[in-house]
Amino acid sequence: MVSEVRGRYAPSPTGELHLGNARTALAAWLGTRAANGTFVMRVEDLDPPRVIPGAEARLLDDLAWLGIDWDEGPYRQSERLPLFAEALDRLEGRVFGCKCTRAELKQLASAPHGVDGPVYPGTCREGGLPALGCALRFRVAPGEVCFDDLVAGSVCQDVAGQVGDFVVRRADGLFAYQLAVVVDDALMGINQVVRGHDLLDSTARQIQLQEALGFPRPAYAHVPLVLDAEGNRLAKRDRATAIRDLREAGVPAERLIGLLGWSLGLLPAPTPVAARELVAAFAWNRLETSPWRCGATDLSWLMAR
Repeated sequence: MVSEVRGRYAPSPTGELHLGNARTALAAWLGTRAANGTFVMRVEDLDPPRVIPGAEARLLDDLAWLGIDWDEGPYRQSERLPLFAEALDRLEGRVFGCKCTRAELKQLASAPHGVDGPVYPGTCREGGLPALGCALRFRVAPGEVCFDDLVAGSVCQDVAGQVGDFVVRRADGLFAYQLAVVVDDALMGINQVVRGHDLLDSTARQIQLQEALGFPRPAYAHVPLVLDAEGNRLAKRDRATAIRDLREAGVPAERLIGLLGWSLGLLPAPTPVAARELVAAFAWNRLETSPWRCGATDLSWLMAR
C-alpha cells in the first residue's frame, strides 16, 4: 500500500521571499497537491541572530497570496528544541566534542577542500563528550551514501571523504540544521522533501543521521536554482526579485505563477495562471534539470500590463 504523500516547505525568516524561494515552494506544493497529499509549512528559525522581525509573517503572507496553501502549520523549529535535544541524546556514542573553530580548520594546509568547506580532519574524534562551549560532531560512517533524486537523478557521496565528521550542535549551544531538519521531517511524517539544489550536498549527511536514529528515508527532489542575469544565485538582499516588492509594484500573482511554472517546464510559454491550474500539468519527469537564469526579458514580462 502506497503511503500518503506528506510534503513540506521550510523557509527561514531571514529576509524577503524571492523568485527562487517561491519557485521551490511552488514545486514542493505541486508535488504534494498532484499526489492528493498533505502539505506542511515549517518555519526554520533556529538561529535567532539571523531572524528578521516580521519576516515570517511577510513570507507566509506572500506564499498565501501566490496561492500556495498548507494543511498543517506553521510549525516553528524554535518551539521544538526539546525534540532536538532528545535526538542528540540518542546519538550518544556517535557524537564527540570538538573545540576546533572554522577559522582553525581553514588554516590546516593538510585538510582537503570538500563539498562544504575543508574536510574535517578528525582532530578531536577520539575525545568524549565535552564541557560547555564545544561543538558536537557526528562520527560519520565510511563508504558512499547513494540515493535517487526525483530531479537530480542518481547521486552518491562519500561523506567521510568529502565532508568528514560534521557539526550537529554548535559551540554556542544552537542545534545545527542537519540534525534539526532530520528530526523534524521524521517526526512530522514528511516522506517527500523538495528543496533547492544548493542543499543537495546535505542529503547524504542527513541520510546517515536518519540511519543512526532509526528514521525512515524520505524521497528527495532538489530543484535547480534561479540565477540572475549575470549567472549569480539570487540572494534575499536582492530587492529586484523580492516577491513583496513585485507584488507592491502591481504584479498579479497569476503572472508570477505563470513565469515560475514556465521556468519549471510546466508551461510552453509564460502565461498568467493560478497555482491550482498547474496541478494537473505537474510531473517530476517534466521539471527542468538545469538552473534558470532570470533575465531582463523575464522581469519585463512580469511587469507588462
